[in-house]
Amino acid sequence: MKTRLIFTFFFSLLGILSFAQETKEPKKEKWKYKPNFMVGLDALNAGASFFSDRKLYEGFISSKLNDNVHAVIEAGFEKNIYQKNSYDAKVSGPFLKLGAFYMLAKDAENEFNGFYVGGKAATSFYTQEYMAVPVRGYGGSNFSLAFPSSSQSSYWIEGMIGGRVQLFDSNFYIDVNLQPKYLIATSKQDDIQPMIVPGFGKSSSKFNMGFAWNIAYKF
Repeated sequence: MKTRLIFTFFFSLLGILSFAQETKEPKKEKWKYKPNFMVGLDALNAGASFFSDRKLYEGFISSKLNDNVHAVIEAGFEKNIYQKNSYDAKVSGPFLKLGAFYMLAKDAENEFNGFYVGGKAATSFYTQEYMAVPVRGYGGSNFSLAFPSSSQSSYWIEGMIGGRVQLFDSNFYIDVNLQPKYLIATSKQDDIQPMIVPGFGKSSSKFNMGFAWNIAYKF
């Protein structure tokens, strides 16, 4: 009888301790994505397209994944010319960028207001044509060669350093950011390094800097 009582007491004590432990440990909430979108257009470069050789039209869609991380997709089209150092070239084509950014500081009353940093991977598939490429000839003479239109592709990474602010009490926002860029890989026509890439810009090196002034709307 005593043995039965001891076992009953022992297992009852284990049950109480187990129940107490379960009640002490709070259940972790599973991450759940709530649909939210912000759609924007680069108004500065689109406006400048009316007054320059560079025709650049770019927009983005971003969505908050958690408290501070936002995913972003950018897409656009650029048409431009390069006339420098005896080069004469033109390109046109679309580009696509995928990435995310982190809100470093945000408004206590509006979590979409604040400053952020991030990065994107980008690519462009475009048409390129060289009307003139400088070539050094025999005896130090210089002349130019022309190359027909061809399809090319380039790949790069770029950073995002910027901020966004709400316009009054509306759903509109102003989003401004700098975009340091580094060209990772590119196809070449007759071993000629591209002087201009849609979405990347004009550059005779692998480094470049972009700037965007967006008007965005939060859904």
